[in-house]
Amino acid sequence: MTSTASTLPLQYDFSLRQHNTFGIDAVAHAYLPVTSVQTLHAFRRASDLSGLPRLVLGGGSNLVLTQDFAGLVLHMCNRGLEIVGDDADATYVRAAAGESWHGLVQWTLAQGLGGLENLSLIPGSVGAAPIQNIGAYGIELQDRFHALTAIDIDTGEILTLDRAACAFGYRDSVFKHDLRDRAVVLDVTLALPKRWQPNLRYADVAQELDARGLQAPTARDVSDAVIAIRTRKLPDPALIGNAGSFFKNPIVPAAQRDALLAQHPQLVSYLQPDQNFKLAAGWLIDQCGWKGKTLGAAGIYEKQALVLVNRGDATGQDIVRLAQAVQADVMARFGVALEPEPIFI
Repeated sequence: MTSTASTLPLQYDFSLRQHNTFGIDAVAHAYLPVTSVQTLHAFRRASDLSGLPRLVLGGGSNLVLTQDFAGLVLHMCNRGLEIVGDDADATYVRAAAGESWHGLVQWTLAQGLGGLENLSLIPGSVGAAPIQNIGAYGIELQDRFHALTAIDIDTGEILTLDRAACAFGYRDSVFKHDLRDRAVVLDVTLALPKRWQPNLRYADVAQELDARGLQAPTARDVSDAVIAIRTRKLPDPALIGNAGSFFKNPIVPAAQRDALLAQHPQLVSYLQPDQNFKLAAGWLIDQCGWKGKTLGAAGIYEKQALVLVNRGDATGQDIVRLAQAVQADVMARFGVALEPEPIFI
């Protein structure tokens, strides 16, 4: 590496307040908007940046900034949406990592393509979606995933990963394990089904469509219903800082679920393919009396106990303290460990 950072559009002592949905005012030592893979290649050649810690940033919707970041933020800002092919079963759509996820969903609907509608209004970027294996209302990203392109930031190698290589799990993927801190997602290709059928597994969606008098809903109808439900339940990050659902729904063995159900007949649980049970984290938190409560400048949203919010000028440490208090109460009452969805920096 022989070039220097002077050739890159770097900004120093950069506030990340507008780049995380919690609205936490942390400062990055250096910030680099990434508009193409060429930007990343140039970054790799800059010898004076090679020793800095790095953070790859998308929409900042799955992030808690607990302190200033003494490194380089690589902010994925590349753009591009296109239909790249089809076969008998699916139409293939490619989206750049820097695109808005919700923007992608709405774009596919405008092209007459269904398949992503249940994932409407999920905040964040396309590039972050496979890392987290985002999901909502009966669909996960892996159900529509075809392949992605990434760069190994250590070697400069361009990687193409199919669904198996991504090792998707519940809010999990290879990018949280073997490829953690190495692979930067450049674009994602999705397979949208030609024989589309509405997924109405979740009662909330079916009830919303029924209330609208829609017995044979289109993909757009399902999207509109999901948007209405999410808008009612979840705060707009532009108005109230938050990262959406803060805790994963815990998965427990059947014996533990049965014991809990005997003590708490209203327990909300869902049978999983492996015969374990997924518990509703929001219900557990609500039963501990946290909904609407505040601890310092952080609080629990009054309409959804699964959402932690910034009441004003909360720091990352405020969010951490609240999360730990909620975890302690749920463990004390139910013996269940809650795991946060966001990453802590």
